[in-house]
Amino acid sequence: MGKQYDVLVIGPVSLDHNIDYQGNERREVGGAVVASSFAAAKSGNRTALFTKLNPADADVEARFFNSGADVYWKPSKETCSIRNQYFTADKEKRSCTSMGVCDPFRFDELPDIQTKIYHFAGLVYGDFDGALFAEAARHGKVAVDVQCLLRHVEADRTMAFHDWAEKKKYLPCIDYLKTDAAEAEILTGLTDRAEAAKLLYSWGAREVLITHNTEVLAYDGKNIYTCPIKARNLSGRTGRGDTTFAGYITERQRADIAEALQYCTALVSLKMETPGPFQSTRQDVLDYIQAFY
Repeated sequence: MGKQYDVLVIGPVSLDHNIDYQGNERREVGGAVVASSFAAAKSGNRTALFTKLNPADADVEARFFNSGADVYWKPSKETCSIRNQYFTADKEKRSCTSMGVCDPFRFDELPDIQTKIYHFAGLVYGDFDGALFAEAARHGKVAVDVQCLLRHVEADRTMAFHDWAEKKKYLPCIDYLKTDAAEAEILTGLTDRAEAAKLLYSWGAREVLITHNTEVLAYDGKNIYTCPIKARNLSGRTGRGDTTFAGYITERQRADIAEALQYCTALVSLKMETPGPFQSTRQDVLDYIQAFY
C-alpha cells in the first residue's frame, strides 16, 4: 500500500501569460493544479499532486516549494501554455489563446498512493477522458472541474467552450462537480444557477458546486446552499474557482455542506485579495470567517 493522502490533485501546470485590461503582463507557472494544491494543503489536508510538463520549460519542484503538497510528475512533450487577455478590471471578461498543450493523462501514470479524493484539475479538453473518471471512481471519490471538458483548443489556437458530449454517461461517476455560471449554462442551457445545479444532479453528479463572482452555490439533491464572496479587492482573482473547489471538497471530508461552503467561500475571498496561490493558513481562514461571516 502506498502513502496515504486526503486528496490527489491531477492536472497540467501552465506557462501563463496574464495581461490585464491596462496591458500589464504577468508571467508565471500556474494552472488549476497549482491553485488547487496550495489551497488544499494550506487548509491542513494531506495533499499530493500529479502533473505533467516538459522539464525544460519549468522547475516543477520549485513551483510547489512551500506548498505543503507532495509533488509527483511525469514528462510531457509539450507544457501547457495559455495567454489570458483580460478586458475588464474585475477579470470577468477575457480571451484565451493556447500556446502549448500537455499530453493526456492516464490512470496507470498516477503515483502508487492511496487517496480519499481524486481531484481532476485540468485546463483544456483532452487532458482527461471519461474513462479516467470511471477508473478513479473504483478507487476513491471523484471531483471534477468541468472547465477542462468544455474548453477546446481550436485550429487557430484560440480557445472556445463547447458542451460535453459524454456528460450523461460520465456524470454518475462524479461525487463533486464544479462549474462556474457560464459553464453551467453551456451544460444545461439554463441561466438560473439553482435550476442548472438541479439538472446536473439529476444527470448523476452527487454534489454540484457553481461559482459566481458574487457567491458560491452548492446542491446535494435536497437543498440549495449559497454563501457570498466578501473579498475586499480582486488582485488575486486568477485561480478563484480552483481555490474554491479544493477548499470545498477537502472540507466536506470533515464538515457538512453548509460548513464546507462557508469555509471555501471565505478561503477564496481571502485568497482573492493577494495575487498567486493561497499562501495563508487554515487559522487565517477561520479568523476571516469570524471577522466577515
